[in-house]
Amino acid sequence: MTEGGIAKALEIWSLQTMLDSSIVIGIVALGLALVQRYYSSLKERLTLRVSIELWNVATIVLIDISLVVVVIFGYLVLNPDIMADIKMGIPFLPVATILSAIALVLRLFYGGHNLSNPNFIRSVWLMFIANLVNVTGYSFVMEAPSSAYLDEHPSSFWLFLKTQLRSNSNLELSQITFTICFPILLIVFGWAFVAAIGHLRRTRGEGS
Repeated sequence: MTEGGIAKALEIWSLQTMLDSSIVIGIVALGLALVQRYYSSLKERLTLRVSIELWNVATIVLIDISLVVVVIFGYLVLNPDIMADIKMGIPFLPVATILSAIALVLRLFYGGHNLSNPNFIRSVWLMFIANLVNVTGYSFVMEAPSSAYLDEHPSSFWLFLKTQLRSNSNLELSQITFTICFPILLIVFGWAFVAAIGHLRRTRGEGS
């Protein structure tokens, strides 16, 4: 294998690993959000005010950081060149990235950190649906039975999933998915920017 071939193989391996890791991180973020009541029960055992404040920050920030990683990784692989190189379940991962981005916006700028705020439950539902979509794409498309298995156990169902719903096998569907999902993701980013500016303005108004 040439030096260029090795570099390309390492690039594909790194991107594939990053993509797979983001799916796991998304599951972790959902799990952390679902056990908020458990966090509250543990917090009652803390006595120092400083430790309580740190606990509150940690249980919130861990979820937000996880969502940020999921969204960034999802954005990085959502481009025609990378989608043609790695096996990505489409439209599963791009849709999950959009849902995770919306959940993050609700948490950061619309009271989604507060259990009593309706946006907390909305963000959890978005994270759940995003993970369900991701897990489906990962299990049924990205990690479908190998070609060697299908040679001995032919299945039109698995063959369809591998050849038609993998980004590197169906470039036409990859392009369609990118054309639809990328602008939507940009709109969510724009919404987050506007919400952040509004939040900063309100903060300045309260501080003046």
